Amino acid sequence: MARFELKLPKMGESVAEATITSWLKEVGDTIEADEAVLEIATDKVDSEVPSEVDGVLVEKLFNADDVVQVGQTIAIIETDGEGSETTEAPKSNTAEAPAQVKEVEQTVVSAQETAAPIESNDDRFYSPLVKNMAKKEGVSQAELDAIPGTGKDGRVTKNDMLSYLETRSSKPAQAAAPATAAPKQAPVKQAAPVVASGEDEIIEMTRMGKLVAHHMVESVQTSAHVQSFIEADVTNIWNWRKKVKDSFMKREGENLTFTPIFMEAIAKALRDFPMMNISLQGDKIIKKKNINLGMAAALPSGDLIVPVIKNADQLNLVGMTKQVNDLATRARENKLKPDDIQGGTYTVTNVGTFGSIMGTPIINQPQVGILALGAIRKVPAVIETPDGDFIGIRYKMFLSHSYDHRVVNGALGGQFVKAVKDYLEAWDVKREL
Repeated sequence: MARFELKLPKMGESVAEATITSWLKEVGDTIEADEAVLEIATDKVDSEVPSEVDGVLVEKLFNADDVVQVGQTIAIIETDGEGSETTEAPKSNTAEAPAQVKEVEQTVVSAQETAAPIESNDDRFYSPLVKNMAKKEGVSQAELDAIPGTGKDGRVTKNDMLSYLETRSSKPAQAAAPATAAPKQAPVKQAAPVVASGEDEIIEMTRMGKLVAHHMVESVQTSAHVQSFIEADVTNIWNWRKKVKDSFMKREGENLTFTPIFMEAIAKALRDFPMMNISLQGDKIIKKKNINLGMAAALPSGDLIVPVIKNADQLNLVGMTKQVNDLATRARENKLKPDDIQGGTYTVTNVGTFGSIMGTPIINQPQVGILALGAIRKVPAVIETPDGDFIGIRYKMFLSHSYDHRVVNGALGGQFVKAVKDYLEAWDVKREL
């Protein structure tokens, strides 16, 4: 019998650790290759860790809620084969554990005994790494809440913690100042508590739901939201897609939806108006080189996630369709990787999927714009011809553009969404794929 070390896989360049949320297998259970063994969570996405081999789970090296580093052994699976073919993982809970493991365990235990627990609150999310650093250095919850964050959505990063600890060590008196020494602030009006009756059902928000809620409230408090609306005639697109979708399916094995067509037009408009493809950091504008389109997707659980199409302006319609379908499928199946939802520079949300004709979407920070696609409707419209105007049946939809008025004025916001409309209405009905 051989012992196989199941390690925490690499989940993207910016992800160094994950928290074990639950074990799907117990010691003694038989496991097949590619079968999920445990569930993990990062501050980006939840996912499963599958086994690479067939065998029996003989040891779990971590418990639920433990933080594990990428590449670290998390379980031992016994397989058929020669024992020399695999390396037995060190047992962190035995006397034979390496000195480094013992040192880490002692540090964590010491920190837990001397520091109050660090928790994420309604206003801020802290990664497991930041929490562990705070515990180890004896940083209180109040101190942590006061540290300015430079990470995504204003989160405190490892570098923020290191910078704070460096300043804190040079100015111990200031760092240790009690909360009562801070300037007095105007009292915050507390919302009236909601009282549930005996017949009401109380539903706990999911972890992802809490993150989305925090992200949306923070966006509204950060950006000056302004909306522009425009109606686009997509009759040519409707008729063209109806004509080619069956042959496209036979040739590419992909369903040609309206989403990749709209994404192509939006990517072109962003190329025409690069100042919509920016982020704001303090008083500095960061002009993005790549056009990475976020695609808001609703999950079966009701939560929201935004996978990203990288370099969208470089894809033809076939490539765009494959990207859209792949990300949408993996989002529904909870198989997205952390890198799949990072790096977005502009976001698109299709509110028409649920019958809405328009919407006022909230900007996905740190971006400065988001476009809502309304439902396509068959409506009577005035058609202009050289022989005069007449009423005809057309397919139309509303485009709702929300943008950050701190850096995007009404002219730019309106010109951008007008460009999207123009690209859609200029669709070539004779286009070949």
